[in-house]
Amino acid sequence: MRRLTQLFIKQSLVALTSASLLALSGAALAEKVAITGAQIHTLSSAGVIEQGTILLNDGKIQQVLDTVTVPSGYREIDASGKVVTPGFIGALTSLGLQEVSSSAGVVDARVDAHPVSSVGAAYDVQFAINPDSTIIPITRVEGFTNAVTSISRTGQLFNGQGAVIDLGTDFDAVIKANAFMHVRVNDGGADTNGESRAALWIALNQSLAEAVYAADYDLSPSEDWEGMITRADAKALIPVIKGEMPLLISADRASDILQALSLTKRFAALDIVLVGATEGWRVASQIAAADVPVILSPENNLPGGFDQLGATLLNAGRLHKAGVMVAIGMDTHNIRLAPQHAGNAVANGLPHAAGIAALTINVAKIFGVDDQIGSLEPGKHANLVVWSGDPLEVTQAAEQVFIEGEAIEMTSRQIQLRDRYLNRDPSKPVAYTR
Repeated sequence: MRRLTQLFIKQSLVALTSASLLALSGAALAEKVAITGAQIHTLSSAGVIEQGTILLNDGKIQQVLDTVTVPSGYREIDASGKVVTPGFIGALTSLGLQEVSSSAGVVDARVDAHPVSSVGAAYDVQFAINPDSTIIPITRVEGFTNAVTSISRTGQLFNGQGAVIDLGTDFDAVIKANAFMHVRVNDGGADTNGESRAALWIALNQSLAEAVYAADYDLSPSEDWEGMITRADAKALIPVIKGEMPLLISADRASDILQALSLTKRFAALDIVLVGATEGWRVASQIAAADVPVILSPENNLPGGFDQLGATLLNAGRLHKAGVMVAIGMDTHNIRLAPQHAGNAVANGLPHAAGIAALTINVAKIFGVDDQIGSLEPGKHANLVVWSGDPLEVTQAAEQVFIEGEAIEMTSRQIQLRDRYLNRDPSKPVAYTR
């Protein structure tokens, strides 16, 4: 109920303020735009600019200035007293793959076993993304311009290959396909792989070893292949063992995290990213020494299982203090709640700047798209958000979202339903209100 109330307040604030702040018409979308007077969190070497200007041109950021300046030919948007950040990036989601799972028919976030793959590595989410998902506008109006999306369950060793997408309004959503591979070595992963880590880890090591062999082998159908993994799995895993594709490893307990780190002793080129890491704070120095980033949900504060006995709200702050790059994500389609989670992490020891970075530039760096998104710098995509105030405060809201320099309509199915029934005609039954 508390989250529904917060959502209603934030969406009401958006409805009241976004039109008066920007009042963008269809013709205005093609204009050169100068956003002036805001506190700008650049997430670059420029740091935080207290009162500056951002120039948008042709879908890109042209300049970020530390003065209030409106060049000739630019239409000014006065954002005085507001906050501007890069668009938030959902660090690990199933956006575009899931609607209402109980009644939506096929849910592309789940994959049943198929002969093309024996371990799940070959599955490729780029072919399953639906930019028309009603959950995308709901996420967008909360300040998200991009997301990392992935299969959430295969029942096999790997959850396949994920992608980075933008949350714009066109059908070409994928900005980076084959962006990562995902494997779970936590309790959930063990449960679906022999019901024991004793089987899971042998299968994982065997899969990677066969990929090493396959890198120098002819995988054409005319040649024999008798590995545990299929040819398609081997092809998918070759970039992983070469370090060309990050391997996301979901691990919660400290001993699982150390096992994950030890993979680089056997496969030196692996680019590992930890996911979850509920007990990461207990081995923070080892994670930092291995230069491995962590994607976590900082809300974990009670043991969710025997592999999470060390859960604490202090996890994100302790990892950051040890020198670990932290990103905040929730492995769900409800990634819109991540700013609130980041705010809670800040309340429990994570510096505020690190909280913003955990939703923007850190995510972009982990998935190799920081040359395009994640910070406000000249030449990067004009994906940014004008906020009513501090975006990590639940009482503040995204007033306008820009994707590729285009001001996105700040509405969603939830907002439309609210407006439909907020002032309905009492003389008519609810079903007749249109």
